[in-house]
Amino acid sequence: MLERLTQQPPDALLALIKLYNDDARPDKIDLGVGVYRTGQGDTPVFAAIKRAEQILVDEQDTKAYLGPEGDMGFVNALMPYIFGEDATMGGRISGMQTPGGTGAVRLAVALANRAGCTRVHMGKPSWPNHAQIMADVDIEVALFDHARADGTADLDAVLAVIKAGGPDEAVLLHASCHNPTGIDYSNDDWDAIAAAFAESGTFPIIDCAYQGLGQGMEEDAYGLRKVLAAVPEAFVAYSCDKNFGVYRDRVGAFYAMAKDAADLPVIFSNANALARASWSMPPDHGGAAVRVILRDEALVKLWLDELEQMRDRMRQVRAAMESAGTAGSVDLRPYGSQNGLFAMLPVSPEQVKQLREEHAIYMAGSGRINVAGLHMGNLDKFISALAAVTG
Repeated sequence: MLERLTQQPPDALLALIKLYNDDARPDKIDLGVGVYRTGQGDTPVFAAIKRAEQILVDEQDTKAYLGPEGDMGFVNALMPYIFGEDATMGGRISGMQTPGGTGAVRLAVALANRAGCTRVHMGKPSWPNHAQIMADVDIEVALFDHARADGTADLDAVLAVIKAGGPDEAVLLHASCHNPTGIDYSNDDWDAIAAAFAESGTFPIIDCAYQGLGQGMEEDAYGLRKVLAAVPEAFVAYSCDKNFGVYRDRVGAFYAMAKDAADLPVIFSNANALARASWSMPPDHGGAAVRVILRDEALVKLWLDELEQMRDRMRQVRAAMESAGTAGSVDLRPYGSQNGLFAMLPVSPEQVKQLREEHAIYMAGSGRINVAGLHMGNLDKFISALAAVTG
């Protein structure tokens, strides 16, 4: 039976990691892996997480299963940060824990499919795993252009898709810090997007994986909250992996907003059934640590301070790129107004290879870079190398 399987292409990012690790050049630069890095190249454990973990060591009294819905203390503690003051929208929003944001996206798409969604519209480029999830769930995907050549979001494209969609179709949007472009919708854009959803009845699925890494926790939630205030129903996929630095602990949550609170039990009976068949029970440790933080005022302050330091460092790098102006044929100025970990360079796969082989600079073949891989010590080298291969 197993002889019927065919070889699948290797994961390009995993291959890139191996190439980087095997490179002995001391000035090599890793812009591929999508995790935050300090100016020293480290991906540290948050001090707030360390303290929360110590509390768990001292006080946790069981490792029994959580159940398919996970740690509801964690799920509920997150809600005011995501949805604002009226975190449940009058009892119309509820959630459950998932294995990372990926599990939340998977659950959102599978549940939409079970509810009769025939097609999901998705901006391109997007996070590569979005398309893989859609294919595995076996739901049709339709693509639209997310970004314009000038480094701004293509509002006309997304509005056209929303207005043409209707109640049996969904549109997947990134809440902030778009992966892989870093190009976000403005507040005015989100106002127009929310109005289009309200008018058309098209179903919103919002992937919120980087809240707090763009402009701030409140600022990065503007679009999500605007859309939810305008529509009767929506799904939200949330990740804590980045804004709490708990990547390997796989900490996520799925939220559904229903037209009426009375509809939530039916929605979550289906969500729980899908989760039970997929991962049975979510992992506990990372979600429990986040719950401990969010219930402790001092730990919340420490967490938000650490998040601000991360955000400020990435904004510093982006400002330096903007100040540099150009690097060969690449205009670096738009990157200063973009957000989050990622940006897309207008380089060919051949130029990416040249950067890797001649300059020890590693990035995805698409030209996506992790901005956090840059710092004041290697930025000049990066800009010079980019100028050399594109000039």
